[in-house]
Amino acid sequence: MSGHAVAIAHPNVALSKYWGKRPGEGNFPAVPSLSVTLAGLETRTRVTWVDAAGDDRVVLGGRALAASEAVRHVALLDAVRRAADHRLRAHVESHNDFPTASGLASSASGFAALALAAVRAAGLDWDASRVSDLARSASASAARSIFGGFVELGVGDSSARAVAPANQLPLVVLVCVTAEGPKAVGSTEGMRRTLEQSPYAEAWLARAPDIHAEIRAALLARDFERVGECAEGSALAMHASAIAAGVIYWNGATLAVLSAVRALRAGGTPAYASIDAGPHVKVLVRPSDAERARSALEAATGVKRVLDARPGDGARLVEAK
Repeated sequence: MSGHAVAIAHPNVALSKYWGKRPGEGNFPAVPSLSVTLAGLETRTRVTWVDAAGDDRVVLGGRALAASEAVRHVALLDAVRRAADHRLRAHVESHNDFPTASGLASSASGFAALALAAVRAAGLDWDASRVSDLARSASASAARSIFGGFVELGVGDSSARAVAPANQLPLVVLVCVTAEGPKAVGSTEGMRRTLEQSPYAEAWLARAPDIHAEIRAALLARDFERVGECAEGSALAMHASAIAAGVIYWNGATLAVLSAVRALRAGGTPAYASIDAGPHVKVLVRPSDAERARSALEAATGVKRVLDARPGDGARLVEAK
C-alpha cells in the first residue's frame, strides 16, 4: 500500500485564549478556547507514504527537520500507521505563506494540514472530529483549524467543534507582523513556565473559563464590540500571567500596535487587539473600518507589514491518490 495527499489548512486566532495544559498524558488544554479560522493565510502539506527503510522525512519551508525537531510530526504519523495497519515511511513537505514558529499559529495550520493529508494518503475515511482529535494530539490549537468559522475546544475535549459559521460576525483580522524569524520560547515551554512559576497562574486558570463563556455568548448574539472587548481582555490576562513568570513575547512594536489600537478606539473606530504566543498583534475590526485601521497600524513604529485575514473555511483536501 502507498499513496499521497495534499491538504491545505489555515491558522486560527483564539479569541478566548488557550494557555496551559492539563497534567498527564494526552495534550489536553487546561482552559477552554474559542477561535476564528483565518482565510488569507495558509499551510499546504503533502504526505507521501513510501515502502522504504529508514525514518520519516519532514521538510518545512524547504528545510529538512532534524529528528529532535520532528518528534510531534512522527508521533502523529505513528498514530496513522497504527490505524492503517502498515509500516510505511512518510515523506512530508509543508510550506506556510506566512512566518513560521513566530506566534502566528503556524503549528495550528501545520498540524491540521498534516493530520488531514496523512489520514487521506493512508486511505482512512475519518470524519472531521476524528481528524481534529489526531491534530490535537500534536498541537491543541490545531484541533480548531480542522473546522472553519468560529470553533471551540473545551477542557478535556478530544476534538474541537464548530460554534458558528464564518459569516457570524462582520470581521476583518489585521495581522501586524512585528518581527521575522522564530520566537525564542516555544508555546509549550511558555505554558509550562507560566503554570509552574507565575504568581498569577491560578488567577488565569480561574478567570479564563468565564472570559470564554462571555465571548461565546457575545459571538452568538452577534455583538462585535463585546467580542472584541473580551478577546482583548483574554489576551492581556494570558500575557500578564506569562510575563509574571518571565515569559515575555512582546517587543517594542507590539506595544506600539497596542497604543495604535487604543488611539483608534479613542477616535471612534472600534478596534481590538489579540496576541498569541509571539510578538505579532491581530487587530479585530469591522470590514467598514479595515482601511482606516490598516493605515494607522502600518504607521505604528516597528510594524513590518499588515496582513489581511477574514473568517474562512477549515482544512480541505486538494489532491489525493
